[in-house]
Order: sequence, then structure tokens, then C-alpha cells
Amino acid sequence: MTKTLLSVIMNAEAFAEAKPIKLRGDHMDQIKTGLLIRQLRTQMQLTQKQLAERIHVSDKAVSKWERGNGCPDISLLDALADVFSTDIRVLLAGDLGKQESGRGNMKKMQFYVCRECGNIIAAASGADVTCCGSRLTAAEPKKAAPEEQLQIEDIGGEWYITADHPMTKSHYISFAAFITDSTVMLFRQYPEWDFQVTLPVIRAGRLVWYCTECGFFYQDIRPRR
Repeated sequence: MTKTLLSVIMNAEAFAEAKPIKLRGDHMDQIKTGLLIRQLRTQMQLTQKQLAERIHVSDKAVSKWERGNGCPDISLLDALADVFSTDIRVLLAGDLGKQESGRGNMKKMQFYVCRECGNIIAAASGADVTCCGSRLTAAEPKKAAPEEQLQIEDIGGEWYITADHPMTKSHYISFAAFITDSTVMLFRQYPEWDFQVTLPVIRAGRLVWYCTECGFFYQDIRPRR
């Protein structure tokens, strides 16, 4: 190996093992980020060498990050995020945060509604969602007052759900969903159609619905004993 080639390789590794980077006034916490990289790598059952090969650095660089003696250069964050199927900001924070705490519990399901096109997007936990060029925020459901609740009738093993609610072109319920800790059933609704939902009586859960004028509501329902 020539001295020139050896020098290029050494410089590339030094670049990948850069000092803490500054982003909008904040430093990446190299210890937290290193621990998170190790956690995500081991969850995927990758060796340090396998991860290094995927992002085109040396296994020594990965080892250095995981020991908190350096951190990835900002140019590598996209590749790392792709490998781990996560967000760059998660890597910068060194913490899975809401994405981890919400895993496996559908009751934490969040819904995003685009007011421009009516698109409905569901996520099992907090997510960055954009539609029609705008960043969406998760709709926060409020408990429906008795006069706002949907009408629920048990018709022999099925719940028949209706609503005494306007269903005009500008004021209507756009969707309803039934949520348990392991199940989500989503029902799209349309203006100038009667609101009707039928679902199997399986277990107690939460019924949520979104009105284009009034917002997001919920009520808890359970089978009769």
C-alpha cells in the first residue's frame, strides 16, 4: 500500500471520527449517541464491522463512537438513520424518546389529518408527518360529552354505530377508528352520506372520530356482560 493511499484512508477515518458537532447552537452528546448506536446495532444483530461496511467507515470508527470517544460526522447521519430506520434527530438526541415508549401499544396511536386534501395518516407513536407541503401535528382527542357521543347498538355480536351529526360537504365526520392495545380498525366516512360503522364486539376499547368543524373526540366502549 502506498504512503499516499494510506494517508487518504487515515484521513477518511479521522473525518468519520470527528469531534462533537455543533448543530443550531447545540452539541451532539457523543456518549448518549454512542450508547444509542450500540443499542440499535445490537438490536439488529449487526457486528461493528457489518455496520461499518454499510456506512463505508472502519469498524474502529464504530467502536470509537460506541465508547463515547467520538461521534459520527454529520455527513454520516443520513446513512446511519437509514440503516437503523430512525430519524436523524433521534441520533442527535441520543434517545429514542416517544418512538420507543409508544412501541407495541396501539392505544398510543396518533392520527394526523391534512386539512388541504383530507388525507388521514396514523402512526403507532409520534412521527414527523407532512402532507400538501405542510407539516402536520397529531390531533389531540378530547372526551366527548354525553350529547356529543356516538350511538352504539349491540346487534348480536356486532356494534352498529351511528351519529346524530351533520354530514354536509363542509361539516362532517371524516373518519372513525376503534382502538384496543393490539388492534386498530379505521373507517373512512364521506360527506352527504349517513354516518354508519359496524364492527365486531371483541373487547373493550376506545372509539375515536374526527369532525372537520368540531375536531377530534373519543369515547370508551365495552361489551355488555
